[in-house]
Amino acid sequence: MDFQILISNLTNPTLLFFILGILAVIIKSDLQIPESSSKFISLYLLFAIGFKGGQELANSNYSNEITYTLLFGIVISIVIPAYTFFILKRKLSVSDAGAIAAAYGSVSAVTFVAAVSFLEMQQISFGGHMVDDMALMESPAIIIGVFLMLQYGKQSNAQIKWKSIIEHSFANGSVVMILGSLIIGLIADTKQAEGIKPFTTDLFKGFLAIFLLEMGMVAAKRFSAFTKYGLFVSLFAVVIPFINGCVVAYLSQFITPDIGNRFILSILAASASYIAVPAAMRLAAPEADPGLYIPMAIGITFPFNITVGMPVYFMVVNLFK
Repeated sequence: MDFQILISNLTNPTLLFFILGILAVIIKSDLQIPESSSKFISLYLLFAIGFKGGQELANSNYSNEITYTLLFGIVISIVIPAYTFFILKRKLSVSDAGAIAAAYGSVSAVTFVAAVSFLEMQQISFGGHMVDDMALMESPAIIIGVFLMLQYGKQSNAQIKWKSIIEHSFANGSVVMILGSLIIGLIADTKQAEGIKPFTTDLFKGFLAIFLLEMGMVAAKRFSAFTKYGLFVSLFAVVIPFINGCVVAYLSQFITPDIGNRFILSILAASASYIAVPAAMRLAAPEADPGLYIPMAIGITFPFNITVGMPVYFMVVNLFK
């Protein structure tokens, strides 16, 4: 395998800012990003990706490949929580197992943003419909996680507000922003869209660097929150995403030949949600410990994916063309 890609990723300025965030917490610096600025940057990144995805989709011809790719993404978000639940249930409570399974079956918009940056660094494009895929993969995993908790737990159907959970998963701010931006990019006049290109393209990496600086600080603060659960959850947070990413990187060759799309599919499979799923689990499983599944996703899986995972998934994708 070509480890030059790994070295190149580790010296990426945006990733180095993530590491700086971790170091800032370790040395107990008073460095912090204002909450209002953090929210603005999050919305900006989702807007930029969604809008650019819509523009690319508008300029591409619809094909069966797009349908297959979207369906493959949905299948991934069903299979991953289904099999991981039974692994987790051996060591954890049904509620915690269901919440973690839902988190790892769902996707991380932040990891998606980092993956887009990685592809740009490799000068590789991806289809605008991959933004749709990311949005579609949010809800199935949540529904499967809740269903398994119902089947194997003590909760009754009356206790689960299915309508609220489904509505929340689709009305989640990140989903609304990225889907809304994609639709606007899809219907916007191409010439007029050029007017905001400097904002959606030129500023992207700078905002991403600041955002990852804060994510490094958040990850470092939450990393120790789940140490009481032992080595099992730490290994799960690395091994399972790695397996998911590599398997999908291989299988995706049968769905689409596009390298960029295959890489995005693999990173979606490897990522874990720490925004949409926690919000849904507050309704579905309030007894599940957020001090477990949130730090697992943001404290271990996210750093692993953007440092080691992405270069490996990219190499697997290129190995099986």
